[in-house]
Amino acid sequence: MNGPGPLGAFLQARRTLLRPEDVGLRDLGPRRRVAGLRREELAELAGVSVSYYARLEQGLSRGASAEVLDAIGRALQLDDHEREHLDLLAGAARHTPRMRRPRPEKLADETRDLLRAVDGVPALVLGRRTDVLAWNTLGHALLAGHLDLHGPDDPARRPNMSRMLFLDLHCQELYADWKRKARAVVGNLRIAVGRHPDDPLLAELIGELTMKSAEFTALWADHRVAPCDAATYELHHPVVGTVTVTQQTLAIARSPEQTLFVCTTPAGSSSDEALALLRQASGGRAPHADSPGVPEKRTRRV
Repeated sequence: MNGPGPLGAFLQARRTLLRPEDVGLRDLGPRRRVAGLRREELAELAGVSVSYYARLEQGLSRGASAEVLDAIGRALQLDDHEREHLDLLAGAARHTPRMRRPRPEKLADETRDLLRAVDGVPALVLGRRTDVLAWNTLGHALLAGHLDLHGPDDPARRPNMSRMLFLDLHCQELYADWKRKARAVVGNLRIAVGRHPDDPLLAELIGELTMKSAEFTALWADHRVAPCDAATYELHHPVVGTVTVTQQTLAIARSPEQTLFVCTTPAGSSSDEALALLRQASGGRAPHADSPGVPEKRTRRV
């Protein structure tokens, strides 16, 4: 095995984030030569031998028991999502994944009905790799009006929300706090990779973003794990100006690997009025940034 593998890389990244004072150890001050805890310190906290823990980080041991993982998770102060991610990585390390190219994801009729039922708010259906499987007119107009409305209908050219966020200038400019949104997307991708370590299309997406985006590479190296469940963002929309929306990701019972992504606004707020204007402006079609009356786009500085 070359390198520590996903399990070892995750353990090392989380260990370096802990300071001695976080776990009740004395800090040796400026003479300390490593970031975070030393391996021997983490091993002592977890109650395992230093050599055993070192082998886990180096990718040389694949047989960690549930009890050992529990102890390491407590020592690393992992939250519930990170603890679940650790279990998934450990499980994947016990066998050699078979990289089989999956079939294109499909939308169930019930999911199309659900998307149509929430037509009053911007909504999208995302696949497990954050591919846009479908969006309603308002969702398209709010988040990606510069792209082809019918793009999700063709599996070969479906937009991908992660790719758009890191590689599409329009989408980068959309978020006032782009870095916070980027961190959330990367944390969610970490969960997807842990659940599907043998998905070659997901691996290709991560590889592409790593090659093309220095921002993604830095965030990916952090190994933080967090689901994209609900968060409020200020958007700078090229048609209706500033809009503050709460983006929520909802599970779809019939298709557990797909999610319904919706953007809501408080009733009667200025953002609610802005969405009403966008709905009127789209008129069944998503407005483009070069349409008459649309302000010229700014160049985002990274």
